[in-house]
Amino acid sequence: MSTVLEAIEIESAPSPRASIIWLHGLGADGHDFVPIIPELGLPLTLRVRFVFPHAPTRPVTINGGMVMRAWYDVYNLEGQRREDDKGVRASQTAVEELIAREKARGVPAGRIVLAGFSQGGAIALQTALRHGERLAGIMALSTYLPIAEKFAAEASAANRDVPIFMAHGSVDPVIPMARAEQSRGLLQSLGYAVEWREYPMPHSVCPEEITDVSAWLGKVLGRAA
Repeated sequence: MSTVLEAIEIESAPSPRASIIWLHGLGADGHDFVPIIPELGLPLTLRVRFVFPHAPTRPVTINGGMVMRAWYDVYNLEGQRREDDKGVRASQTAVEELIAREKARGVPAGRIVLAGFSQGGAIALQTALRHGERLAGIMALSTYLPIAEKFAAEASAANRDVPIFMAHGSVDPVIPMARAEQSRGLLQSLGYAVEWREYPMPHSVCPEEITDVSAWLGKVLGRAA
């Protein structure tokens, strides 16, 4: 029997009618993006439940086997990349359980946004694009599409037209812009509509990005209302 991931939950208003499941990056935890909520300034009328899950702890190869919160193992950042297929899919399953819990609490799939930064963004893309019901949107910040070579065969028809917001820093030393652009190009070649933004920043977020994220969330959750 699986256990749903522990998470920090913040509701912008009673009886939420929408949910944003926001996944943190490598070595962080669910607290990482909590401070961004007031900066987003989303209308209270959207009645959003923010869900910030904590990734499981595991040894991370690139960090000398140190145990930390990670959605999957990372073997290297340069050269031929070897991906942790098993870890990625385990996290996909865990996030699917979070989606199921939101639905059980009365938020339909069409009112759920999957969001994430870095590793969390990779899992957001991995999960949402394979999910069997249409979601409200996918927000992928400073990240890439994992297990890309298997994506076309595994993609769900339900989310072929899901709004996708991808943003990246032009001087990101962790996930090079070129890798994010490659992921964007693959998605676009398969017919996905990607709203793309880039900012003069490293592996982080910036005020201009937060403004763009707020506008995008208001748009996709307003449309889904």
